[in-house]
Amino acid sequence: MTKTYTAEKGCVAGKIGIVVSRYNLNITGKLLQGAIDTLQSNGVPAEHIVVVWAPGAWELPLLCQDLVEKPDVSAVISLGCVIRGETTHDQHINTSVSQALMQLSLKTSKPVAFGLLTVNTLEQAIHRSGGRVGNKGEEAASAIIEMLKVRSQLC
Repeated sequence: MTKTYTAEKGCVAGKIGIVVSRYNLNITGKLLQGAIDTLQSNGVPAEHIVVVWAPGAWELPLLCQDLVEKPDVSAVISLGCVIRGETTHDQHINTSVSQALMQLSLKTSKPVAFGLLTVNTLEQAIHRSGGRVGNKGEEAASAIIEMLKVRSQLC
């Protein structure tokens, strides 16, 4: 018989780190607020949320690593916004950051949520940070909550 694991209501043990990029702060600030609101509405107390500011998206993986390696941190949410420009610079950042965050999660066996907007225009970023397409910060926080709950059932 196969057992199904689901993310049910319950406590999240440990702290949750959020690493957020200062670059495109008008967007990332909304992502951060969405993530914090989602965590708190799921029972994570404010004192269990650790926010660390990164200069930009490129710096997200190292600061996520610093947090995820702390024994009292259960998971980390990365938040940032890279808007395509006139060169391929965005592609290099997006690929490197996404791969580094995935490797970090696998290496540490702790969830690392990918809340990096990789958009073509400022308008797209606005729509994904609380506009008509939702808030990627909320989605990343919801994914972390679900991962922690499912993984707690596997132990």
